[in-house]
Formats: sequence, C-alpha cells, structure tokens
Amino acid sequence: MGDGRPTFYYDLSSPYAYLAALRVDELLPAAAEWQPIALGALIREIGKVPWSMRPDTRPAGMAEIERRARERGLPAVRWPDGWPDASYSLLPLRAVLHAFDRGRGRELTLELYRVAFAQGTALNDLDVVAAAADRVGLDEAELRQAVERREIKDRLRAATDEARRRGVTGIPTVAVAGELFWGDDRLEDAARALAA
Repeated sequence: MGDGRPTFYYDLSSPYAYLAALRVDELLPAAAEWQPIALGALIREIGKVPWSMRPDTRPAGMAEIERRARERGLPAVRWPDGWPDASYSLLPLRAVLHAFDRGRGRELTLELYRVAFAQGTALNDLDVVAAAADRVGLDEAELRQAVERREIKDRLRAATDEARRRGVTGIPTVAVAGELFWGDDRLEDAARALAA
C-alpha cells in the first residue's frame, strides 16, 4: 500500500468478496495489491452490523449472491455450516498472509473461497486450511507453524487497522488513491477511476 497501486481489501468470510476476487484482476487496468483484513474486528471497531448478521437482510443477500454466481457461470453457492458466524476466523487470513510470503497468496485465497462457497466447508479448521494450502503447492507443516507466529498475527492486525484508517467499512473494497469502491458491484467503477 502506498506505491500508487490499487488495493483490494477482502476477508474470506465474505461471499461478495469471493465473487469480486474471481474478477478483480481481469477488470482493473492496473494490478491490485490483494490485502486480507479481519472483517470481524473491523466491524466491531466501527460498530457496524453487516447484512449477513441481520435476519431481515440475510435471505435477500444470499439470494443475490446465488443469482450473481449463476449469471457468471460459477458453481452453485453452497453455504458453510454455521455461516456467517463460523466464518469470522482469523486462521485462514493468517494462512493467506503466509502464502503471500511464499508467492502463492492469490492461489490460496481462491482455493479457500472455492472450499468455502463452492464446497460449503467452513474455514475455521486448520486441517481444511492446510489441505487447501497443499493443493496450491505450499508446505503444510510450514503453514501450520506460520499461522501461530506473532509476526503474522501482528501483520493481520496492522492491515486491518490501516484499512479502517483509510475509511474501509466493508469488503470487498478497492482503494484507488484516496477513493474507496465498496462492493462486488463497484469493481467497474474502480476500473474507470484507475483508467482516468
């Protein structure tokens, strides 16, 4: 962040971020920095209750995600047991930070999204996350150690704090200079801003 590139903020609990992750690189005219953040911590800090946690808005939001996935030719969305509560896990986010250190962050992110929203498997289990890491060419044993390292935990916290300071209130968000584009349906607007 800060080198002029756009930043794609996401959390693995968000099905809208899943949809955005599958197309952000092809839509944006400049390569984005992918930055995982802890949405649960962010929304607690700003006092926001997301649509997925409200019984009055959850069914419509889920239906909209399923519709977008169908229209884009993606596998039918399968919701992990306990979603969304069980999805606010720091474990897969720490694993992704480790994966970026090994040059496989995007690959692990996309594999974990597939596990969560195409297979319907919650990501709060280290065995599930480690198996996904193995499938994208990461060392499982190394990953199991990395997710417990203080440095990885501190980086996730710092990234989440920085996103909040920039004004991020939800994900997915693409930051372009001082402008924030929040939502899967705002990627085209972010692309236009970048091209201008």
